[in-house]
Amino acid sequence: MKRTILTVAFALSMLVDLSASEKPEPYFDNTIVVEFFKPNSFCRAIMNGDTETVKKMIQLGEDINQKSLGMTPLHFAARYNKAEIMEVLLENGADLDKRCDKGYTVRKHAELSNADEALKVLKAANKK
Repeated sequence: MKRTILTVAFALSMLVDLSASEKPEPYFDNTIVVEFFKPNSFCRAIMNGDTETVKKMIQLGEDINQKSLGMTPLHFAARYNKAEIMEVLLENGADLDKRCDKGYTVRKHAELSNADEALKVLKAANKK
């Protein structure tokens, strides 16, 4: 019995030594994960409130209804309370009725973020 216990303990200690000396390769590169969860450059400009860049990108042919991270640029503008950019997007044909991948409307994103200025723009857009 004593010999069996010593044999098992020795075998386990060898396994521990092997696993400690072998460094497993990472399953994926962390930079890929960061890049995967980063919105596209158009939506980043919206989040930063860079109206001029947004206008230039629209002039260059940026799709104003293309989703990034499951949300359209209008969702980003509403979520981050960028009223001026919302007006630019709406003037250029952004789809006000499109829902994000979670099923939220533009209005819902503005409400969840307490984006008062964005809600005013949405109210004015609904009157037109």
